[in-house]
Amino acid sequence: MRLSSAFVSKLSQPNRRHFWPLLYQLPCLICLPPVTTTSSSPLPELSWVIRSMGAAATEEAVVVVRGAPPPPSSGKRRSTTLLHLFQLEKPDVVVGAMLLPPPSPEPEEDRLITKIESCSRVFTFVDGGGAAGGESGEERDAKTEALGEVLAAVRASGKRKQGLDHRVMVALVKMVAANLFRAMPPSAYPSSLPPPSDVLDDEVPVMVLLPSWPHLHLVYDVLTAAVAAADARALRNHVDRSFLAGLVTLFASEDPRERDRLKTAYHLLYSKLTGERAFMRRTMAAALLRFVYDASPAEAERHCGVGELLEVCGSIINGFAVPLKEEHRAFMARVLLPLHRTRWVHTYHRQLAYCVLQFVHKDPGLAGAAVRDILRHWPATNCQKEVLLIDELEEIVEILDQHHFDKLVVPVCSRIARCVSSCSSQVAERALYVWNNERFVAMACAAGPAAMEERILPAFVASMEANLERHWSRCVQQVTASVRALLDRVAPGAYARCAAGLAARLAEADADAAARRARWRRLELAADADADAK
Repeated sequence: MRLSSAFVSKLSQPNRRHFWPLLYQLPCLICLPPVTTTSSSPLPELSWVIRSMGAAATEEAVVVVRGAPPPPSSGKRRSTTLLHLFQLEKPDVVVGAMLLPPPSPEPEEDRLITKIESCSRVFTFVDGGGAAGGESGEERDAKTEALGEVLAAVRASGKRKQGLDHRVMVALVKMVAANLFRAMPPSAYPSSLPPPSDVLDDEVPVMVLLPSWPHLHLVYDVLTAAVAAADARALRNHVDRSFLAGLVTLFASEDPRERDRLKTAYHLLYSKLTGERAFMRRTMAAALLRFVYDASPAEAERHCGVGELLEVCGSIINGFAVPLKEEHRAFMARVLLPLHRTRWVHTYHRQLAYCVLQFVHKDPGLAGAAVRDILRHWPATNCQKEVLLIDELEEIVEILDQHHFDKLVVPVCSRIARCVSSCSSQVAERALYVWNNERFVAMACAAGPAAMEERILPAFVASMEANLERHWSRCVQQVTASVRALLDRVAPGAYARCAAGLAARLAEADADAAARRARWRRLELAADADADAK
């Protein structure tokens, strides 16, 4: 770029104040060769050098003007730089750095989006052997590497203030949906075929490890990192209800690793999408009710994902405000309590009991409904389920006050007393160990001597005396004797009086039975005599 002498002549005192700001805004390096001026020119020979300096994020435009060749050494050197002239014009203005906009991050985002889109191809991890449409190990390894790079980029974006870009979020949601949402394959061990004895039984949940897990676990990590990095507004704009409903269907996966990652991601989404919490609760409730009522035998045999869904529900229930809303009460009565009826309750009972206890802790008035429903679904031959339900009843009783305990003492004690005389030694011992609970014993004694002898002990005394006389397990007999000694200490004379009353009732029942047999005997003799007479 070359300046004419006429242009240089315009840099006089009246005009240069309009020219200097333009020079300071030039972002590039412009070298102006020396310009030869006439003798009438107001300025000597000048050359302008505009130099652009600075880092990537901060750029400074510095103007440096070199004047004519230095004057003879005999005289004093006079500065002829444009900076000096500018300072002479406006001495109160400090020429400083001018912040320029940072370089556009669009190329980097475009590369990330391209990499995300390349991860949308789903691999079945079935070697195609080089055939058309097959897949090779190199392609699978390339996708694994790409997913790792995407995960690192998403995690790094969580440390920046601006977060994830809109286009990146769109690409991430599409990629996650393409990799995760799929139809669940048939169960590896359907109910029509007997499972291998060394692989599966009724007490062990179904577990099938997915061959595509090397890719799926990275996709779940990307989803979790994206949800953690994005703010609530961005999530509302990109995660819709169909996406949330699709995540719930994935809980039916037979791979426990996938269900565990899914549980974490879904709970994180629930914590951020406050506007969709009611919908997410309804979706989980529908999945649980479908398992209880509408599941086919093959689907019911899977009984996968119920425990993980209940874990999410437990953390949600823990955050409910008191007093509880009617919607929350209905969730307990219509969704949680019917889960006691299935034969696979042992696979998720720990999570189910936690949810029920959270409701009872927040509203003790719900204990009655919980106890009645548990007693209504009490099994007849499933010993393992009986032990679990006894545990749940004991935990419910522990958090009750005396007022609510007095209302439930009769049905609870009657059921536990019947379990004391069970033929199963595990059930009998677990029922007897209820008396080792200090809270239960304290509330039973606080009910008063009359309640102890009339409402609590009569059922227990009958079962314990039956155990001492004829139970086949010696261990059960020993535990029964120790519980009897405990009752003699906490309620002196009460057990003896109940035992005496029981003996009197048994004697009376025996007398009535003998009288009935005698009457039948007389009727038989009379009938025989009438037949002989004819």
